[in-house]
Amino acid sequence: MHILDIAMNSIKADASLVEINIEDSIKNNRLMITIADNGKGMSEDVINRVTNPFYTTRSTRKVGLGIPMLKEACERCNGYLKIESKIGVGTKVFCNFERDNIDRAPLGSMGETIMAIINSGDNFELIYTHKTDTGEFIFDTSEVKGMIEGIDIKDIGVLLWIKEYINENVNIVLAGKN
Repeated sequence: MHILDIAMNSIKADASLVEINIEDSIKNNRLMITIADNGKGMSEDVINRVTNPFYTTRSTRKVGLGIPMLKEACERCNGYLKIESKIGVGTKVFCNFERDNIDRAPLGSMGETIMAIINSGDNFELIYTHKTDTGEFIFDTSEVKGMIEGIDIKDIGVLLWIKEYINENVNIVLAGKN
C-alpha cells in the first residue's frame, strides 16, 4: 500500500515517468524501495513538512498519513525514509528496512500494485525493477505498449496479464532461478 500511495503522489504531480526499484537482499539483510518521478517536485519547506501527519496539500481532508506512516514503518524496522526533490525536476523517495525485522510487513503482490498504478492514470510510463541477491526483473510499460499496438494498456485483459507476468517473474527472481 505504501508503494501504491507514493506512486499515486507521483502521478498527481504530473510525472511522465515513475520508477519503482526494489532491492531485496538476504545477504545484506536489507529491503530497499526507491520510488522516483519526474513530476513537479517539492520545495525544501514541503520536504521538511511532508513527514508530519498534520500536513497535507489536499483540500479534502486535514491530514496526510501516507508518508508519515511509511517513515514510521521504516524506522520501526531499523531503517529510514529519505526524500530528495527539486521543483520542476521530480522527487525520489528512499525507503530502507531491515529485511528480517519481525515488524516488517510483507511486500505483498507487486503485480496487483503495478496493475493498480497503471489503471489509475494516463500519460505516464512506469518502470519497475526488482533485484535480489541472485537476479533481476524489469518491467517497462513502454515495452508493453509496443507489444500491444492498438490496445489500451488499461484494457482489463492486458492489466490481468501484467499482474500475472509481474508476479510470476518476481517469484522467479526471489527463488533465484533466472
